[in-house]
Amino acid sequence: MTTMTTEPTRRVLTVRTRILAAVLTLSALALVIAGATAYTLQRHRVDDRIEETLNRSVLELKQLALTGVNPVTGEPFDSPEDVVVAAIQLTVPAGNEGIIGLRSGRSPLVSQQDVQLRLEDDEALVAELTALVDSDHVVLRTVTTPTASYRAMVFPVRADGGTATTTGDAASVDTAPAALVLAFDRDAEHAEFNEVFATYALVALVALVLIGVVGWVVAGRLLRPIRVLAQTAQQIGDTDLSQRIGVSGNDDLSELTRAFNAMLARLDESFESQRRLLDDVGHELRTPLTVVRGHLELMDPADVEDTTATRDLALDELDRMNRLVDDLVILATAGRPDFVRPTEVDLGRLTDDVLDKARTLGDRRWLVDARTDATARVDAQRITQAWLQLAANAVKFSAPGSTVALGSRVSDDGAHLTLWVRDEGVGIEPADLERIFERFARAEHGIEARDGAGLGLAIVTAIAAGHDGRVDVASVRGAGSTFTLVLPVVASTPAVDAPPAPPSALRTAPTAATAPSAPTPPLPPPGRTAP
Repeated sequence: MTTMTTEPTRRVLTVRTRILAAVLTLSALALVIAGATAYTLQRHRVDDRIEETLNRSVLELKQLALTGVNPVTGEPFDSPEDVVVAAIQLTVPAGNEGIIGLRSGRSPLVSQQDVQLRLEDDEALVAELTALVDSDHVVLRTVTTPTASYRAMVFPVRADGGTATTTGDAASVDTAPAALVLAFDRDAEHAEFNEVFATYALVALVALVLIGVVGWVVAGRLLRPIRVLAQTAQQIGDTDLSQRIGVSGNDDLSELTRAFNAMLARLDESFESQRRLLDDVGHELRTPLTVVRGHLELMDPADVEDTTATRDLALDELDRMNRLVDDLVILATAGRPDFVRPTEVDLGRLTDDVLDKARTLGDRRWLVDARTDATARVDAQRITQAWLQLAANAVKFSAPGSTVALGSRVSDDGAHLTLWVRDEGVGIEPADLERIFERFARAEHGIEARDGAGLGLAIVTAIAAGHDGRVDVASVRGAGSTFTLVLPVVASTPAVDAPPAPPSALRTAPTAATAPSAPTPPLPPPGRTAP
């Protein structure tokens, strides 16, 4: 027993989702980088402001100690403690800033003002800074306690020539050292701008949501042509390529839509041509197969004459099918880059060679209307094939002994080469002039049925198109037709058209009549026109 397993369907992110994800990612990254940079700079700025304030306080305290006079009472300082008390009285702490006076072995000196930060409440801070009272220089230190993180300045005052000295009588003053402490609560200072950046984070989040909504809508509108394109592609089958996508605007997506519509048009035309080809090929091959099958079923094996006749008929039908297949192969390769291989060709000699080969096609009076001596880059083999196909058609639809003329000419400006075949046959109805160049198309000539699958002129058209040229036809019903190959060409030598050959120089087939030729239609001008 065979167990069938199915692979899980892979969930693929849409282009719209990926675009939105990229936009949101870049936007979030930009907001995070901007916020983090601003946060870091602002944090450093706060620390720098604290440091600047403490350093300014150090200068002011030094100035106060050096004067030796209490600016409040106007009396000289009697002890280091007096200096500290005066400094406490004169200093108004800023927000998140505290002030305290420290003395070894005694309680701190506190400010009587209403200050926001009471340093004396943090015993751990007081204990750590008290050890610095006996220092001989100002100390700036960051102190972290269970309560907060402080940036503190300790300004020791001594009466014996330390950081600051008193001016009183040393024998009558208290010489115990003291220290003034100014400290900022760094956590509280940072908390103030942390609130600002918390607001920034909230605004950034709202901005990302708005960017996501707007980006989703805009991406949807921009990618709508692609969604429509995908839906149209899914709906298109090999039997219906008629749908097209509406185009508006001139952006890249509009160009993509136009290119897709053009591709659909080419595919539609190609598929339609393929269907017609298959239908026509099926029809053309069905007839000889039916004929061969019918004769084989009715053949009497014992009758040698009947067997021989049936064999000859089968071989003839097989030859016709082989020619059909060869023609189809030529048409199938018409679109390949190497279908035409141009080389330098002497057009005069090419005209002579084609005439020599055409003489064997039938009992006609073969003439040369004009013969150019120019040389040009063309594919001699393909041109010969097309020219002989036109000559064969002329033989097929004209009476024995009538005139069939070939000619070659380069335009006066040297830009175009014209090669033509002129006959005095039955002509073509005006309604059939366009249709005869289609595959398997046959014009109504009003004469007996002729062999052929209707691919000859299609091959001629393909060869002309391979040279970036065209096939023109001018025809008068009952008076003949002129088929002209018009090819763009750059002549390698000056184009000189040889005049029509005199009667004595006219090339004729050995069995052709030598009587004067009947009147013939004039050479058509470039461009496919019906008379």
